Amino acid sequence: MPETPTFGRAATKALQRGAWITRRSAIALPLAVLGVAGHSTTAAERPMNEKVLLRAVMNEDIDVVRIRDLLSDGADIDARDEAGRTALLIATHGNRIEVAKALIESGADVNAKDRINDSPYLYAGAHGYLEILKMTLVRGADLKSTNRFGGTALIPAAERGHVETVRTLIEAGVDVDHVNNLGWTALLEAIILGDGGERHRLIVEILVKAGANVNLADRDGVKPLQHARTRGYRKIETILVAAGAM
Repeated sequence: MPETPTFGRAATKALQRGAWITRRSAIALPLAVLGVAGHSTTAAERPMNEKVLLRAVMNEDIDVVRIRDLLSDGADIDARDEAGRTALLIATHGNRIEVAKALIESGADVNAKDRINDSPYLYAGAHGYLEILKMTLVRGADLKSTNRFGGTALIPAAERGHVETVRTLIEAGVDVDHVNNLGWTALLEAIILGDGGERHRLIVEILVKAGANVNLADRDGVKPLQHARTRGYRKIETILVAAGAM
C-alpha cells in the first residue's frame, strides 16, 4: 500500500500563508464597502462608497455616526442617485434632522437640485421642515431659487399652512411678491389653495404685515380680496380690507 505523501515544514507554512492571504482578500472588499474605520478607501472603491452613502441615508436604521464614518472614508458627499438627488436631499425628504446636520456640516450643497428642481432648501421650505430649513439658510441657501413651478420656497409654504416656515423665510429675505408660473404669489396661493382656517389666516396676516401687495391679481385679473370673498373666508377678507385691498 503506497504511503500518503507528507510535506515538510516549509511547504506547510507556504500553504497556510496562501490560505491566510486568500481569506484576507475575501474580507477586504466587504470592509471597504461597509466603510469600517481605519480602512483606507482606494479610488476604485469610492464609487461603491458613494452608493452606500445614498442607501445609508435612506435607511432609518442607520444612524448619524455611521453616516459620518462613510464620509470620513471618502464617500462623495454630493453624489446623486438615479433621480438626481444628493444624500442631503434624501435626508431632507425623510426630515432626518441629525443626518442632514452632519451632511451640511461636512459641506453638502444645500442648493443642489434633483431632476424635478427640488433642492434641500426648497424641499425643507415647502414641507415645513423648519430645523433643516434653518440649517440651509445658515449655509447659504439661494433665496431666489425656484421649484419646478417657478415658485420660491415661500409660496408652497404659504399654501400648505406652515406658519413658522413662512415667518422664517420672510425674515430671511424671500421676496413676498414673487409670482410663479401659475401667476400666483404666496398671498394668492394661501387664499386659493388654503382652507381659510386659522393657519392660513395667520399666514395672510404675516404676509400683509411683511408688505405683500394685497391688490396684485392673478393671470385672470382676480385679486386676493375677490378670491377670499368667493370662498367665504371672512376673517381673511377683514385682514385684506384693513390693508387697503380692493
